Amino acid sequence: MTWRKGPYKNYSGKAQMSSILIFASMATLMSFLPISLPNLPPHPALAATTKPFSVPSSDRKMRVPYELKRGQNRLFHELPSGLSMEVIEQKGAEIDGITREPPLVFIHGSYHAAWCWGEHWLPLFSSRGFDCYALSLLGQGESDVPPGSVAGTLQTHAADVADFISRNLSVPPVLLGHSFGGLIVQCYLANAKTKQNSEAQDLFPEVAGAVLVCSVPPSGNSGLVWRYLFTKPIAAFKVTRSLAAKAFQTSVPLCKETFFSLEMEDQLVERYQVLMKESSQMSLFDLRKLNASLPVPSIPKSSVPVLVLGAEDDFIVDAKGLEETGNFYGVSPVCIGGVAHDMMLDCSWEKGAEAIVSWLRKEHL
Repeated sequence: MTWRKGPYKNYSGKAQMSSILIFASMATLMSFLPISLPNLPPHPALAATTKPFSVPSSDRKMRVPYELKRGQNRLFHELPSGLSMEVIEQKGAEIDGITREPPLVFIHGSYHAAWCWGEHWLPLFSSRGFDCYALSLLGQGESDVPPGSVAGTLQTHAADVADFISRNLSVPPVLLGHSFGGLIVQCYLANAKTKQNSEAQDLFPEVAGAVLVCSVPPSGNSGLVWRYLFTKPIAAFKVTRSLAAKAFQTSVPLCKETFFSLEMEDQLVERYQVLMKESSQMSLFDLRKLNASLPVPSIPKSSVPVLVLGAEDDFIVDAKGLEETGNFYGVSPVCIGGVAHDMMLDCSWEKGAEAIVSWLRKEHL
């Protein structure tokens, strides 16, 4: 059997704030947030969900100090532009009596990369029979850095995800997006082919479902910003300092407050802080242009199953933001208690993962 060359290059391995401070914070926050090897037989597990891709190599220098977990591989998907996008894959375990599950494709948010899914969620989901693929968007993690001042637009990032799916997966996957990654998933859904929307672009293959994890709402950041400024001015200042000024990269307490639960061990926060700092080579978007392009187009309510998942202790996306996303897709959002914005890395990371597994089973995905 001949191994066909595919698009991968694979490299294994509590005072009142003054009005001046409030509006200074608002200006900054508005600009930042929506808050070939031939003749090599393929592994049998690949047949169910993937098309053949090329073989591991080891001549690429890594930027991010993340060691892969057992069973994981680091791959590089070559885009039509010639730029390569990092993929951390973990194949699903073979479970007797269980039909092959749909593949899961994970999309990260700002200051993160594929590693944030590889830490806990990829091992758990693969143990339940799901083939998992965590992507690093361009300019993030080990992915190539594109020309220009920002990594892309909502549309170009969604198109990169679509290119990976169309050239590597043979069955519709479930997309999972966190924070800004959730907004990219929403853009994908608006462009994807469905049974109800057969005239959609062929560039965006059909998906089996979507999970939006602590996602930026469809309208973007405006509502979040104004609510924070006039109801939580101190929190607004902290978010601005942490994210826009990147103070989370040097302050462990601020990094913890922004992304994690207070119970999170400082040693872990410090580790993830380093990974976040090294993961972002450039901003994901020009946020002013992003906001001007929103809201994302709506989709027929019954076209694709969507799970909207939030965190009770989220410092970035509030309850109203979660509710907005749920209403947009006509579903009741699920809010997980005892976890913060980085649900997949937090000390109770398994709570969100188990909620997603339950939803996948319920939807027969």
